Amino acid sequence: MNVFCHPKTLRDSRVWALLGEEAGGEPQFGFKGRVPLVGERADRTEIDMRLGKLLVEAKLTENDFQRRSCEVLSTYRDFGEVFDRRSLPRQGDSYFGYQLIRNVLAASALDCSFCVLLDARRADLTEQWYAVMRCIRSAELRTRMKVLTWQELAAVLPRELREFLHVKYGI
Repeated sequence: MNVFCHPKTLRDSRVWALLGEEAGGEPQFGFKGRVPLVGERADRTEIDMRLGKLLVEAKLTENDFQRRSCEVLSTYRDFGEVFDRRSLPRQGDSYFGYQLIRNVLAASALDCSFCVLLDARRADLTEQWYAVMRCIRSAELRTRMKVLTWQELAAVLPRELREFLHVKYGI
């Protein structure tokens, strides 16, 4: 996410176009999503970045999007309204893609868009994203969901950031 701290990154209209957003706004890192829970409470979801009306979850070195029990996810107020629970990827009593599910719930509650930023070499993470996204009930909400690869983003970043991503991560 550090690439968004570079002063040239968000000055480039190509970056905004890739994000599917109009230029403007400052990134908020570690944004508290406060996804509504049953009973007037909210969870402590921390979203990697909020940029205007866009929430971003970045995956570069992590292995997966975590899994959580069906019981935990049933505590989210809008879970059944936002998702077709029967179609979500799961094994036994746990859903896969917990971070994705939470971020979609946050985007729904905050009337935002959501973008997952992935390494193109990780087809498994892309597949997991689409497996979660196709379970969103509302077509309107689904149209606010996005996927962007680090490789696509790197192509429009300032030269020094492209070099950094290449040396550090092979991108």
